Amino acid sequence: MQAAVNRMVEGIVLAAEALAALVIAIAVLEAAWRMLRLLARREARPDTAKLAIRLHLARWLAVALEITLAADILRTVVAPSWDEIGQLAAIATLRTVLNLFLEREIAAAAAHPETAERAGTHHRPQA
Repeated sequence: MQAAVNRMVEGIVLAAEALAALVIAIAVLEAAWRMLRLLARREARPDTAKLAIRLHLARWLAVALEITLAADILRTVVAPSWDEIGQLAAIATLRTVLNLFLEREIAAAAAHPETAERAGTHHRPQA
């Protein structure tokens, strides 16, 4: 029974890591595409547009970090040794700190209404 649970958890971990990699790949491709379009247009305020692109990318990177953190937590369920659990705890801590910094940058950039609207993070009040 334990072996079956371990295999199932490892499969879920593998799927979560693949999903995180896919999210990152799509986010990077989208950011590159948006940057190329920005360079082709040569807009009057490129810094605001670049910040919006970074903000959008950071949001997707934060999602990927959350997914990999979930995979790490699942991995601790089947970790056979305290050494592996310690390594996973260190990795989870680093990912959490990275995510906090990303969230802080997102919040700071979202404070600028023009940038937030370009990145799709601006929340308009409901009427």
